[in-house]
Amino acid sequence: MATEARKAIDRIEGFLDGLAAAISWVWIALIAVIGLAVVLRYLFGQGRVELEELQWHLYAVGFLTGIVACVVHDRHVRVDVLRERMRPRTRDWIDFYGLLLFQLPLVALVLWSAGPFVAESFQVGERSAAPGGLPFRWLLKAFLPLAFVALGAASLARLARVATRLFASADDQAHPGERP
Repeated sequence: MATEARKAIDRIEGFLDGLAAAISWVWIALIAVIGLAVVLRYLFGQGRVELEELQWHLYAVGFLTGIVACVVHDRHVRVDVLRERMRPRTRDWIDFYGLLLFQLPLVALVLWSAGPFVAESFQVGERSAAPGGLPFRWLLKAFLPLAFVALGAASLARLARVATRLFASADDQAHPGERP
């Protein structure tokens, strides 16, 4: 891979990694919200719908961001019992076709359908149907396309790394410290 392309991919992955690290604080907020809900319910006998809903919103943000981080660091779920027995080149071919034929089309499909989903939610001023529930449901829904844009960028960067190992000359492939 040309040095400029490698640097561009490193910048994209670095940005996405930093974004995921910043958003990872959502897990601390989630623990605080859960703790508060437990204290209110069991010590004061008050259940709070907005805290229950906020938990689900924080889970959604955390998991969507975590998916992006998994792709950047190549730590997503696989059938490792099979993968560990494969040659590295076979693994790269599986990754290449998996990204190209499955992951990137899924990203495109979600992005194509998420726009109207978020727009309609915003237009109607969607809020929770539960009494005392959270307003601005569109804000949570807007995180879906944002996360999938990041997932698409991470997937393209990963595809470029794998394609380089598959199609580049031996001189272009030598780069110490490059992510797998």
